[in-house]
Amino acid sequence: MTRSPQCRHCAAPVSLVFADLGTAPPSNSYLPPDGLAAPETYYPLKVGVCERCWLVQTEDFAGRETFFAADYAYFSSVSRSWLAHAEAYVADMAARFALGPSSHIVEIASNDGYLLQYAKAAGIPCTGIEPTHSTAEAARAKGIDVIEAFFGEAMGAQLAREGRAADLTAANNVLAHVPDINDFVRGFARVLKADGVATFEFPHLMRLVEGRQFDTIYHEHYSYLSLLAVHRVFTANGLAVFDVTELPTHGGSLRVFAQRADRGTRPVSPHVAELLARERAAGMETAEYYSGFQHEIHRIRDEALRYLIDARRRGLSVAAYGAAAKGNTLLNFCGVKSGLIDYVCDAAPSKAGTFLPGTRIPVVTPDRIDETRPDRILILPWNLRAEIAAQLAHVSQWGARFVVVVPQIEEFDPAGGAP
Repeated sequence: MTRSPQCRHCAAPVSLVFADLGTAPPSNSYLPPDGLAAPETYYPLKVGVCERCWLVQTEDFAGRETFFAADYAYFSSVSRSWLAHAEAYVADMAARFALGPSSHIVEIASNDGYLLQYAKAAGIPCTGIEPTHSTAEAARAKGIDVIEAFFGEAMGAQLAREGRAADLTAANNVLAHVPDINDFVRGFARVLKADGVATFEFPHLMRLVEGRQFDTIYHEHYSYLSLLAVHRVFTANGLAVFDVTELPTHGGSLRVFAQRADRGTRPVSPHVAELLARERAAGMETAEYYSGFQHEIHRIRDEALRYLIDARRRGLSVAAYGAAAKGNTLLNFCGVKSGLIDYVCDAAPSKAGTFLPGTRIPVVTPDRIDETRPDRILILPWNLRAEIAAQLAHVSQWGARFVVVVPQIEEFDPAGGAP
């Protein structure tokens, strides 16, 4: 009899299945042309639910270095809307917590400096922690101090010893990316000054379920987070949640504010209790809440395949836009190959000339759309549909239409790009 995996937070057995996507290669492991002759490594992609602490999580089949390699291909600055989000974050935090030249911001998973460039421009000293060499080098080119390492308790303590304790830590879309969530959170309790603030942004599990966003499940995401689970994890590891804000980013995210449990004095906002109560009322601490998600995954897969096959039969050419990890999850689970999608465009120079993992669909620059004039453009990063539709508004000149498939098939013209 196979033994159930243990919860990465509380070590209880995890047997309740939330989603089973079979097997897939790492979603950001794009193939160079000379890699097409070599085999790819596929890992099981299965997500379970801990019925003790209600942390939703993947099983571990490979070390984090496998998914966050030196040549990591995701660069945050590619998205204009994400840059605007980061710029607004720095301005808002500086105003709310009176940050200035004598303060220190530490960003965990600082990527290519997309956020800290605005702290630097505002005259606020800052340090980035980023394990992937490709993005760390891009941040250094912007004049940002970057430590190339994974973050955890030891790193947090080291920064504090070196006089680089933080008035503010930013951790955007990284809390879900860590295999040892307890060690990671303890790092913030160690690096924060006595009155420091830690902020975490991550896709909200409630929105994932409501929006059937199964394509946000991939190997780099070890956890899928509710406030209920995060509150428990933080409490157990030296942090106290004092506020939470709901955001529209990534299909619906949370920004959680925390302070050191031993020293923090900020009052707890009523927003915290309100959202915890809403999650409980929705049933997020019951097995029933998670039991129907697999059926929805199969429905979306079947609808997507029917749509693409029908388009091919009708003689319509289909291209995709956005070589995003969520797109790789979708295409691999659906079994889509280049016979149904001609190519995928992406604005990131690091991805051009490569091939998608698993499906091996070629990645090209966006100008290919003007050259080939496809009839349908499948937007894979649906969370950026308005931004992408605005960038490609001119495709209406030849009658092209956009398509998204999550949470259901939807065709729309450029004027209908906003959700």
